[in-house]
Order: sequence, then structure tokens, then C-alpha cells
Amino acid sequence: MSTTITTTIDIAADPDTVWTVLTDFASYSEWNPFMSRVEGTPEVGSRLVIRLSPGGGRGMTFKPTVLVATPGRELRWLGKLGFGGLFDGEHFFVLDRDPDGGTRMTHGEKFSGILVSLMGGATRNADDGFGAFNHALKHRAETVVSR
Repeated sequence: MSTTITTTIDIAADPDTVWTVLTDFASYSEWNPFMSRVEGTPEVGSRLVIRLSPGGGRGMTFKPTVLVATPGRELRWLGKLGFGGLFDGEHFFVLDRDPDGGTRMTHGEKFSGILVSLMGGATRNADDGFGAFNHALKHRAETVVSR
């Protein structure tokens, strides 16, 4: 079983600026309403420590592994609840330059595993959190550009 949440947002900043904000994990507590803490480095194979604080839901900390870290283009990690195959989440951010020089960010997560059907509430809360994250990232990146 699997389900995917996919969101998009247009940001009036180039992909390199968006990447800089996206991977400045130390600053997440200043602006990010969904991921209140991220520790680690955006490098393939590294482990991150992420604290989710979704509105209306319980917070949780998990330790995903970075799968893709292409500067200015894509960040992707895989987190697992328990051992692989129970409830896995492959989180992704894809940055595409739009014709005006800005960025279209596609942000989402593919949930898979035998517990996906039982975790419907968690995936609904994630959808709301992704939207809040997107708008906060947009504001932060566009503020950096206007300085």
C-alpha cells in the first residue's frame, strides 16, 4: 500500500536561493512551522534528526537518511517507522526554475508500507504541514532576495 502527498508553490527567488534557505537547517526554528528542528547535513547517505511539530497533531522525532542532495535542484530523504516496510516516508523537494527566473517547488512525500491505511490521520496532518512549510519557505526565500 502507498499514498503520496504532492504540493507545489511558486517562489519569487531563484533555485539556488531557495536551496540555501531549504538546507539552512540551523535556522529552521526561526521560520518553519512544521519542522521545528533539523540537524545534520544535506549530503547523500547522511542521517538527519528531524522534529515535526504539525498543527493539530502530536509532534515526533525521526532520523531519516538523505537519498538525494543536488544543490539548487532536489533534496530527498527516507524515514522509517520501526523496520522498513511498516510505515516508510520518502520526503522530497524538487526545485525547477520557472521562465521568470523564480522557482516552482514541488514538495511531498510518498508513504508506503503495511501500516499506511491505519495512518490516515498522520498523512492528513502532513498535508496541512506541507502547506504551512511551503508558505513559510516562500516568505523566507523572497525576504532574502529583497534584502
